[in-house]
Amino acid sequence: MKVAILGSRGIPAKYGGFETFAEGLTENLTKKGFDLTVSCEYEPHKSRIKDLNGIKLDYFPIKPPKNYLLRKFYENLSDIYFLIKLSRNYDIIIFLGIEVGMFLFIPKLLNRQIKTLVNIDGVMWERTKFNKLERWLLKINHVLAIRFADIVIADSKEMMRYVEDKYQNKTIYLSYGIQIPERIPWNDKNLKKLAKYTKALISEENYFLVVARLEPENNIHTIVEAYLEADLKTPMVVLGDFTSPAYQKEIEKMILAYDSPRIIFLGSIYDEDILNMLRQNCMAYIHGHSVGGTNPSLLEAAISKNIILAHNNIFNREVCGKNAIYFDDSNELKTQIELVEQNPENYSKIKYDVHNSVKNEYSWEKISNGYENLLNSMGCNHDK
Repeated sequence: MKVAILGSRGIPAKYGGFETFAEGLTENLTKKGFDLTVSCEYEPHKSRIKDLNGIKLDYFPIKPPKNYLLRKFYENLSDIYFLIKLSRNYDIIIFLGIEVGMFLFIPKLLNRQIKTLVNIDGVMWERTKFNKLERWLLKINHVLAIRFADIVIADSKEMMRYVEDKYQNKTIYLSYGIQIPERIPWNDKNLKKLAKYTKALISEENYFLVVARLEPENNIHTIVEAYLEADLKTPMVVLGDFTSPAYQKEIEKMILAYDSPRIIFLGSIYDEDILNMLRQNCMAYIHGHSVGGTNPSLLEAAISKNIILAHNNIFNREVCGKNAIYFDDSNELKTQIELVEQNPENYSKIKYDVHNSVKNEYSWEKISNGYENLLNSMGCNHDK
């Protein structure tokens, strides 16, 4: 059976949650005998990988623009291009996200036998980084994606609330998957790699960690304000890039007002060894995401046995349950990080409990089996 996965920037994962998901899902499904193709952003011909461990990669032929608005249009154009190109010759399309939901009627026009699955992601239209027109279009696309899809996939049980009752019979819950990473030692070899990203001295188990796209709905301003107001000796390491120059200036102005060198911005890091070393050796992980679904960076923090301080919302509580410390605003977070710094040993139980919970509920074996069973239930059995 031929399956195309569209809607991400492609694999290997170098951007966000959908890319991480596409890589993990395809790695597991290809072992089960599926013929898989992943749509990818433009790459120069000399650096293109056509086959990644048995997974075919198909590239958009146009370079991405640098302008933000043109970039959004470019991404939508890329998704529509692949809907047209791949629908004719595939049995299943798994579409990640709802940004071009109004165009998900295309596969059926080109191939009556094809089945379309759509992962509706999070509450996209509530993201403040989008203007009013973008948010309105996202809501419309959400509604139409659900209407046109054969199967609607919610990666969080709480996201099923956002599907109309009349479409609940074709909506199922299948989350992201997570693998238990190997332990990465805090040693000279890996610290030399880390030194490529910062000259700041970072000590083992003596820093707070944030891993996120640096945008308002991830509450970077809340986290930074809480950290700056707190009475702390422990630095905070932030991994990720700003998606808005205006928001970046707001955060930089906040930091300058406190004249604080204790926040260390490393930008995006895609070296898995460095990422896992930083996750596995922090004092605590701070998670500000507020308009998920299930967020891969939260799963990665949990599987790394972190003390987790998470924004108080239904999506984060679904993942962590009682095994995290929740905050609603910067004042609460300020108090919590001060308490963690004073006595991190008081939180040992929750970091091991959240690890065990995520290991059992979100294993890639469980998630990929769920996808395989779903495809089989649609009459798309294949030989293993």
